[in-house]
Amino acid sequence: MLKIVTAQLKVQPGHPSENTENMLTMIAQAKEQGADLIIFPEMAVPGYLLGDTWEQYAFLKDCEECGQDIINASQDIAIIFGNVAVDWEKKNYDGRVRKYNALFTAWQGKLVQPRNMPYPYVIKTLMPNYREFDDTRYFFGLKQLAEEMGTQATKLIGTVPLTIKGQDYNIGGFLCEDGWSEDYNLAPVEILTRQGVDMLVNISASPYTLGKNGKRHRVFGKQAKAAGVPLFYVNNVGIQNNGKTVYTFDGSSTLYNGQGLMVDCLPKYQQGMGIYELDKIQAMPKFQREKKPDIAHIFTAIEYAVKEFLADIHMDKVVIGISGGIDSAVAAALYAHILGPEKVLLVNMPSVYNSATTKGLAQELAVNLGCNYTIMPIQESVDHTIDQIEHIPVTFLKDGSKFNLQVSSFVAENIQARDRSARVLAGAAAAFGGGFTCNANKAETTVGYSTLYGDQSGFLCALADLWKHQVYDLARYMNQVVYGREVVPQATIDIVPSAELSNAQNVDEGLGDPIKYPYHDYLFRSFVEKWQKAAPADILQWYADGVLEEKIGCQQGLVAKYFPTAADFIADLERWWRQFCGMSIAKRIQAPPIVAVSRRAYGFDHREAQNGIYYTRAYRRLKAKLLQE
Repeated sequence: MLKIVTAQLKVQPGHPSENTENMLTMIAQAKEQGADLIIFPEMAVPGYLLGDTWEQYAFLKDCEECGQDIINASQDIAIIFGNVAVDWEKKNYDGRVRKYNALFTAWQGKLVQPRNMPYPYVIKTLMPNYREFDDTRYFFGLKQLAEEMGTQATKLIGTVPLTIKGQDYNIGGFLCEDGWSEDYNLAPVEILTRQGVDMLVNISASPYTLGKNGKRHRVFGKQAKAAGVPLFYVNNVGIQNNGKTVYTFDGSSTLYNGQGLMVDCLPKYQQGMGIYELDKIQAMPKFQREKKPDIAHIFTAIEYAVKEFLADIHMDKVVIGISGGIDSAVAAALYAHILGPEKVLLVNMPSVYNSATTKGLAQELAVNLGCNYTIMPIQESVDHTIDQIEHIPVTFLKDGSKFNLQVSSFVAENIQARDRSARVLAGAAAAFGGGFTCNANKAETTVGYSTLYGDQSGFLCALADLWKHQVYDLARYMNQVVYGREVVPQATIDIVPSAELSNAQNVDEGLGDPIKYPYHDYLFRSFVEKWQKAAPADILQWYADGVLEEKIGCQQGLVAKYFPTAADFIADLERWWRQFCGMSIAKRIQAPPIVAVSRRAYGFDHREAQNGIYYTRAYRRLKAKLLQE
């Protein structure tokens, strides 16, 4: 009877020694449970998203040394684990030392040689180079190795033979992306299955994305059914980042039986172990997943990311500028829930344009949360700044002539935003002993509806991967489920969204942001999150064909409601496309790190260049036709 443990490890990226100690503890616990085999995730020793740390030879040697500690611990228990493998005698295509993303199997103090492999470990075959992944920058894949050897990758893929308690087992071990082969011309799992396997083992370092687990259940369940054997999916927990984008790893390590049914799944975002007897897996009942709305999964991911990020940077106090609006209210409720109200300082910073309505809502929110609260008006300092700019002359030193700068209403709006963040919040955060947040949502981030060095600033933006409608959903969820009472005032949810930076944004008169969120959320999403990203030529063609709302997913009838004529529609489209491709890119590059939950997040995930605004020939032809008509 083979007893198998899946070890859902909390990985600390870039800290192999700490990860190894954690793994050794779990190995000892598995031995106490009488386990014969323990399985750890991909890159369990070093972590995965490490940037150019992969180019530090001292770090690679440390990973090797830590890997040897795991191998030495394999007395009386077989261990499958992920680590970087280094061939110091060979080079990658970039001239740096050869590195593989590898699956190691250790037994009785030695590595087990996989069939057909030229090394004593399984090499990752399919190298993801999209979204947050950049594998080909650092690692040599099995397909590349096969080409170098003058053979085919199909001939190098082989099972891991393991003899335990006198019983021979064929293990089909593969790494993360090798299981997602539908879009590739090579399917490693099918090759392993044809060789005859007693079990399939996928070790992964798979970041959370909304909806991703459902697709994985379909893909991996199908593979388990085709092989007719159990499939162990082992993922890690924790957070890792690419500098600009913070990803959560939810674990959700899953066991599928030979019929392709999910029979167990470990809790999300918790380190832990699953213990199974191989010959009893087929008889296990189907695992009943608790069905939750998308916003529940989004909240869990964001809460976990923020909590872990704060711990990583050793920050336990946070300052939040609250306006009475929805974004800052949700941010305040989130951080108060994570840190406790005593560790959160809420600051309302009114100017002459802030209404009694929003000032009252800001205070109501603070009272509901029980946080530290202060009101710091900015009008005096804003007036002083404007006065200095307009009345202190500028001298052109070439001829000694002088002139005065003029502050437009638009510039005055930006001065207010910068005064709030760069002066008040930054100073208050330093005095409070913490950092201050950026509260932008994804719609605003997409079109740069923010001020550089102003509300675009902060140490982290927890909501920047949420569209405006998701921020509202999160507010309702936190009231109803997380707190079980109204903390975000209902009036904040109901009021028109507004920056309140001028009389043209008077909320009491129903005036607010220029973004029509019920429509623009979905238009902007098509620019960013579609696998084949939409451009104005696509949008305009869908508009001409009468299928735009269906294509982007917004409510039917909104386009005609907001844009009576083709000219109105085109003017709006071009306004926001100019913003998206123009200064907004510079703002996103300088924005704080964000927490990723969607299919495509800003930062390292959605990679962009400052190329300026461009309209294709097809767009220009169709525009001319529609305007003529």
